[in-house]
Amino acid sequence: MALWKQFKSKACSVDLAARTKEEALEEVVANFSAAQLLTKPQAAKALAALLERESVASTGVGMGVAIPHIKLAGIESAIASLSVSRAGLEWKAIDAAPVQVIFTVVRPDQAGGKHDPARHLELMQWISRLSRHADFRSFAAQASTKAQLFELLAEMESA
Repeated sequence: MALWKQFKSKACSVDLAARTKEEALEEVVANFSAAQLLTKPQAAKALAALLERESVASTGVGMGVAIPHIKLAGIESAIASLSVSRAGLEWKAIDAAPVQVIFTVVRPDQAGGKHDPARHLELMQWISRLSRHADFRSFAAQASTKAQLFELLAEMESA
């Protein structure tokens, strides 16, 4: 499976309404739930885990990008979203810059028929490479539709 296909359109956003990191994580989890990728109980656990993860260490990797990621019991396969904050959010990123591009990944807590940890590592490495790609960051921040985000993800995987 192509890595970009791990991202689900209904879980993504080209213009987060959030004004804080916590609100952004709430919005991302609500998008996962609205896309029927997480049940309400799973969404509550995912949000708690994401907030806990951020309290341990920021997932703001610099250059306007954050990559919040967690393990979650009770799901069979990894889910991912790409969200954009036009205004930028304080994220306590390593370079102290506001975050505009947010990759969120929620994966099962153990291997299974629909979750291969090696494939997950490959996804995270790809996301890391994308986060360092200036053109990707620029085009993602300017996307006005989810379709444009998906075209960008597909294009970047084939590049």
